[in-house]
Amino acid sequence: MIETEQTALVQADLQATWNYVQDISRWATIMPGYRECQIIDQNDSRWTLKVGVGGLVRTVKVQVHVDEWAGPETVRFTFKLAGDPVHGGGTYVATATGPSETQIALKVHVIGTGPMAPMWEAMGKPLLPQFAKSFAEQLRDEIEKSVVPNSKPDEPSGKIRKIWCGLLAFLHRLRS
Repeated sequence: MIETEQTALVQADLQATWNYVQDISRWATIMPGYRECQIIDQNDSRWTLKVGVGGLVRTVKVQVHVDEWAGPETVRFTFKLAGDPVHGGGTYVATATGPSETQIALKVHVIGTGPMAPMWEAMGKPLLPQFAKSFAEQLRDEIEKSVVPNSKPDEPSGKIRKIWCGLLAFLHRLRS
C-alpha cells in the first residue's frame, strides 16, 4: 500500500468551499488526464482518465464511490480501477482557519494486488505525493475561482480599470 496526505489553504470560507466540493464531477474534471465523468447516482461515478508513466500511456476507467458525505467538513471515498488489480480510498477534510480561509487535507491510499503489486507500488510510491499535491492545489484554485464575483463585461476589473484610466488621462494630456 502507498499513501500520502497533502494540504492546501483555500481563500474561501468553509461553506463556499463545500459548495464546490460537494459536486463529485468537479473532482473528476481536475484529475490529470481527465476524459469523461459519468455520474451513476449520488454516491457513485465512473471516471475515464488517460494516464502515463514513462513511455506507457493508457486509458483507465475508475469506479469512484463516496462512502460518506459529511459536509461541510468531510468526504470519505473509495475507488477501483476497472480491469486492473488496483483499488484504494481516502478522505477530504476541511477546517475553517479564518472567516474567509479554509484548510483542506486530502489523504489518499492506493493498494495494488496480485503478483505485480510490489512493482506497481514501487513505481507509484514517488508519484502519488506529487499527484495528490497537484490535485489539492488545483482543487484550491478551482474553489477560489468559484467564489470570485464575476464582473460584468461592461465593467472592467480593478486592474484593467486602472490601466484604462491611465491611458485616457495620458491621451487627454496629449490633446491639451
